[in-house]
Amino acid sequence: MKDRGRGAARKAALYGMLIALAFVFSYVEAMIPLPMPVPGAKLGLANLVSVVGLYTVGLAGTALVAILRIVLVGFTFGNTFSMIYGLAGGILSMSAMAAAKKSGFFSSVGVSILGGIFHNLGQLVVAVYATWTTGVLVYFPALLAAGVLTGAVIGLLGGWIVERIPPAME
Repeated sequence: MKDRGRGAARKAALYGMLIALAFVFSYVEAMIPLPMPVPGAKLGLANLVSVVGLYTVGLAGTALVAILRIVLVGFTFGNTFSMIYGLAGGILSMSAMAAAKKSGFFSSVGVSILGGIFHNLGQLVVAVYATWTTGVLVYFPALLAAGVLTGAVIGLLGGWIVERIPPAME
């Protein structure tokens, strides 16, 4: 019985550290001024935690970490709309990354690229509904390019990290 309690405590500590790390990455990213041609385009540093999480703690834990991070960042630095955009992008991204990883056809780079693309797509869908116009879709090509580029970088870093850390618990 004692071992189960220790396992749960270790798991809670691990998830707490992942949430904190993703939260700090989100904060750091908000402090970096990027001359992006598309409003809201970001590096996706917090996605590094999601990519590493998918390969170490599994989908359920990673989804929990991602959702809690989005909500905490929204309450701390954003507003309701930023949370809605973040949740739409995060849920679609996590779904795409999980499916890509499960398929076995994609490396961590491919998984991350799909995550970046689908994150941007999810946010664009919310923007279409929020503005009641499809005019915001003009940003899709730039967001697609940004998702591929940042996804590749995050995927490379994530793969490198996963190879070098000991396995976590599922």
